Amino acid sequence: MDRELGSFAVLLLLSAIVALITRRWRVPYSVGLVIAGGALWFSHALTVIPLSRELLFLVLLPPLIFEAAFYIRWAHLREDLPVVLTLATVGVLLAAMIVAAGMHYLVGWAWTSASAFGFLIAATDPVSVIAAFKEAGVRGRLRLLVEAESLVNDGTAAVAFGLVVAVAQDVQATPQEALLSLASTLAGGILSGLIVAAIALFLAGKTTDRLVEITSTTVAAYGSFLLAEHFHCSGILATMTAGLLIGHYSSLGTMTEKGRESVGDFWEYAAFVANSLIFLLIGSRLAAQTLAPVAWAAIIAILLVCLGRAVAVYAGCAVWVRSRYRVDVGYQHTLVWGGLRGALALALALGLPPAIAHRNEVVAVTYAVVAFSVFVQGLTLPPVLRKLGYI
Repeated sequence: MDRELGSFAVLLLLSAIVALITRRWRVPYSVGLVIAGGALWFSHALTVIPLSRELLFLVLLPPLIFEAAFYIRWAHLREDLPVVLTLATVGVLLAAMIVAAGMHYLVGWAWTSASAFGFLIAATDPVSVIAAFKEAGVRGRLRLLVEAESLVNDGTAAVAFGLVVAVAQDVQATPQEALLSLASTLAGGILSGLIVAAIALFLAGKTTDRLVEITSTTVAAYGSFLLAEHFHCSGILATMTAGLLIGHYSSLGTMTEKGRESVGDFWEYAAFVANSLIFLLIGSRLAAQTLAPVAWAAIIAILLVCLGRAVAVYAGCAVWVRSRYRVDVGYQHTLVWGGLRGALALALALGLPPAIAHRNEVVAVTYAVVAFSVFVQGLTLPPVLRKLGYI
């Protein structure tokens, strides 16, 4: 226990140092953290906390999703909800199909393994995306589209991934049962978020103590996630729903003004800590990962992921080209290149059952795609945004 607490303290100190250095050198914070995490692993100076699905899903992901959703205004989201839902459903399906087909025919993976990889890598990662666009200082509709889509499409991808894994494990289900399972998982996640958020808002409305208000939002963030996961629903959608609801109603006076400011400061710090730990741990695992045996599969996967993302965005936005929901071409380019992968893909890959064919290859290739996303897309995203005139 003492060793884990010591490691946690050192990782926090390292995060602060990396933040200072990257801001001075104008390097994306996430890239600096991944490099620092790799250096930490190579130095053997510290027993690094193992990166596991449970740590990512149950500890680090909820605060990041809640904080992002807390600041999204429902009035603004409602204006672009059709576009967001198109990209997060049809877009995810298109991208996953392209990747799955490519990995099956070009690399030789079994359909179940290729499909599982297609879905776990199809969704953009809210951790990486939100961090990148915050650092770049993007505002307005573009940031709303990017953040909202990354939050919603994770729920779709995670649920579809679960269905593919269930089929791979010989769990028999008809198409109707699969669709019903998908709908109930999504609806259950949203309902869990609504229930827990309502309880949190009720408690916050009964006090002027900012500490109680902070506590109620903490319960909402983790409670909604855990409640949904307990009933095998989407914890991501639950926490996103809770964040949207609390953020909306707290701005209407449910919380005191001082309480809302305190809640905002608390979640900004919580997101900073979770984000820092995630990228440090990703860096340490990337350094420990042997990618040479899967180099060819990794190159194919990176190309397929980029192609799938492009098809998903351009086709999804084309649906609305003659409506008031039309998305500027520059925004579409940004959505394509800003579709970063990270913690969520790794969490799903690490959660693959041992019986899945090519499991170790899937995990290794996922790490390769995440490395490309962090270093290539992450480093070039700010110049792309400047070129397009968005920062």
